[in-house]
Amino acid sequence: MSQSSSSSSSSTPSPAEGGDLVSSLDKLFKDFKLESEVVSQEAITLIQSHLEKGDLQRAVSAISDALRDIDNAPLNIAVIGESGAGTSSFISALLGVGQDDKNAAYTGSLEINLERTKYEYKKFPNVMLWDLPSLGTTQLPLHEYLQKMKFGEYDFFIVISATCFKENDLHLTMAIRKMKKHFYFVRTKVDVDLKNLRKLKPSTFNKDEVLQRIRNYYVTQLEKANMGDTNIFLVSSLELSDFDFQRLETTLLRELPIHKHQKHHIFMQYLSTVAEVAIDERRDSLRKKVWLEALKAGTSASSLFMGSFSDNDMEKMEESLSFYRSHFSLDDASLETIAKDFNVSVQKLKANLMSPHLLSVEKDDESLDEKLLGYVEKFCPVSASPFYVEMIFYLQNYFLECVAMDAKVLLREDNFKDVVGSGPNSLLQHVRNDNGKSETPSS
Repeated sequence: MSQSSSSSSSSTPSPAEGGDLVSSLDKLFKDFKLESEVVSQEAITLIQSHLEKGDLQRAVSAISDALRDIDNAPLNIAVIGESGAGTSSFISALLGVGQDDKNAAYTGSLEINLERTKYEYKKFPNVMLWDLPSLGTTQLPLHEYLQKMKFGEYDFFIVISATCFKENDLHLTMAIRKMKKHFYFVRTKVDVDLKNLRKLKPSTFNKDEVLQRIRNYYVTQLEKANMGDTNIFLVSSLELSDFDFQRLETTLLRELPIHKHQKHHIFMQYLSTVAEVAIDERRDSLRKKVWLEALKAGTSASSLFMGSFSDNDMEKMEESLSFYRSHFSLDDASLETIAKDFNVSVQKLKANLMSPHLLSVEKDDESLDEKLLGYVEKFCPVSASPFYVEMIFYLQNYFLECVAMDAKVLLREDNFKDVVGSGPNSLLQHVRNDNGKSETPSS
């Protein structure tokens, strides 16, 4: 069956066609949803609400829950190719089932299914393969096809071809790149090519040369489309031990965890922006009261100038620091709960923060007075004999800034790496254990 009613779909695209396609894709993706919903809007709203209230403890807990949801969500791989390219046979080979198995992907002389079909990729946990009808078979315009097939939901793609690099191949691969997604390019039925050429030219036939010519052809076509970094695999769905099929599976084993990790990274990148704004707004709101507190303290001071800190001064600064820390859920009780969420000790958590140590002396040759004066020097030279009100203002501002910075530090992505088995190697380890293997696949 022909790929499209248009004769142009069966010809190798020209560079001019590629340029026109870039322009049309730019227009298309202005309104197209590029990313699948990594985390539900409800979860993001909940996290944002906790941050706006300064409840870092509940925010961390909600973020941990969201990361677990991402970890448990399936990775979706779309497999797409022209009618007759062997897409369904390729999927069955990946699934490890025979063509007559009830779980095999549908194959037939006529492609009658115009809807996508989902298969569970049991070799990998939480991975789904989607068999998509070809662009030509649906006879839909590109933008309608992308929306109907829900291209924004897939984490990456496997594009199948059994002949030359055609116009629809170009359309699809450029659309995938425009969505900032990755794909593998798989040339199927190479066993058929070798068999035919061996019959046609038995005296000059050279298997390795034929395979290299096929590979070079696709490398050239993808380079023309500025996609020369694409992984290309030559396979036979009937002879899995030959050609690149095993290399393809090894590449999937190595790269699937990376795609899972990228989902975490996308979420944490978005969250860092939201969190920073919420934390800064809360800090700025508290900062408005700092000057008033300093003036209030100045009215009861025994001297206009600051000499040393009295016990009363120390007590008030401890109260201020405790207030700021509790306002951002960074008090000791909250840090204990956060440490449990991060699966680390409270001591290790505090080691990366400033606010718990602001009023503690850790050097034998330094007094607390000297440490506090060191904070003030960050704003003005102590030799200038600052007014008492200025000293209190500078110190409280510094305490507030440190607490706000600590809140941002706790929400960094690397703090959540032990929350769930979500690192790039967690899926790899699962597959190793499942297969009884211990070695890491080679690059």
